Amino acid sequence: MISIVDDDALARDGIRELVESLGYKALTFVSAEHFLQSGQIAQTVCLISDIQMPGLSGLDLQEELHAQGYRTPVILITAYPSEQQRTRAFGAGAIGFLSKPFAEQSLIDCLSAAMKHASSRSNAQMAR
Repeated sequence: MISIVDDDALARDGIRELVESLGYKALTFVSAEHFLQSGQIAQTVCLISDIQMPGLSGLDLQEELHAQGYRTPVILITAYPSEQQRTRAFGAGAIGFLSKPFAEQSLIDCLSAAMKHASSRSNAQMAR
């Protein structure tokens, strides 16, 4: 399950269509708060989130997931990138940081890295 959080309906639907065209199941959420309240956190193997949103930002969402003990791979997207955001995102373990507009292949590459990360994490948990 790939969860997509973006307050922009066009962006959210475009990302969902790309993710589904790659054979993944996707759920979309209009805000970080809706995602956190959805009951879908544990089923999410990768989170794609916009950074600038009303309420919790994508960076705040990433940090909240970590605070709750989740190590879900996160891909962050923003139309207004800054080095401070990039540093904060990767410092918290983000798999990708994309600037809008981005090439589809960039997101595909990030998803591939996220799936490898999720798979290795899953294999490590099974070995325990």
